Amino acid sequence: MDSRAFFAAGSLAVMAAASSAPVAAREAFTDDLASRTQALALLQTLNADLLSHPSATLTLERWCGDHALAGDATIVAHRVKGQDKPLPAADRQTLGIGPDEPVRYRRVQLTCGEHVLSEADNWYVPSRLTPEMNQALDTTDQPFGKVVQPLHFRRQTISADLLWTPLPKGWEMGAPLPANHAGPLSIPHDVLRHRAVLYTGTNQPFSLVVETYTAEVLAFGKR
Repeated sequence: MDSRAFFAAGSLAVMAAASSAPVAAREAFTDDLASRTQALALLQTLNADLLSHPSATLTLERWCGDHALAGDATIVAHRVKGQDKPLPAADRQTLGIGPDEPVRYRRVQLTCGEHVLSEADNWYVPSRLTPEMNQALDTTDQPFGKVVQPLHFRRQTISADLLWTPLPKGWEMGAPLPANHAGPLSIPHDVLRHRAVLYTGTNQPFSLVVETYTAEVLAFGKR
């Protein structure tokens, strides 16, 4: 078995393990082929988990607990105040609203312990939420997904993009592989981005969210 086949098999094994059992605390990823393969498999596992569940908040909470990122595996939303981004005109059609329908913007960082796992831009239609939900979103740092859970919402992903790939495109087909180096693997701040629309249980769109996941989702053992 050549090195690519060996590491491809290893990648599948890591993905299976990551989806079924907690990962023990570990040192930072090293800059070698085995660590790069493991990092890629873990990012693909997280991506698949996010795509298969309606609430990114609850998915991150499970990820935090399974991978021992903090003693208390609770996701906390920290609102980034003082910022506002208008909803792009094209996305009003995505939400099924006219040009004069009020839209609110909320930016939060989702943290697990000391780790900022995700930074989310969220545009939502307040008229499609209950007054209690709007008050909670206006006055607290509660995660959006938890606040709107009573809507029995579903999530439709528009795009899901890996922003960093530890191995080059086509590595399994013979593309040159990175050389091994001593020291930690350099991982950029942003590693994964999702765009999604949330729909109520009656199939009415009410929120557009852009979630950017950070390198901290791989911060195993760094506590």
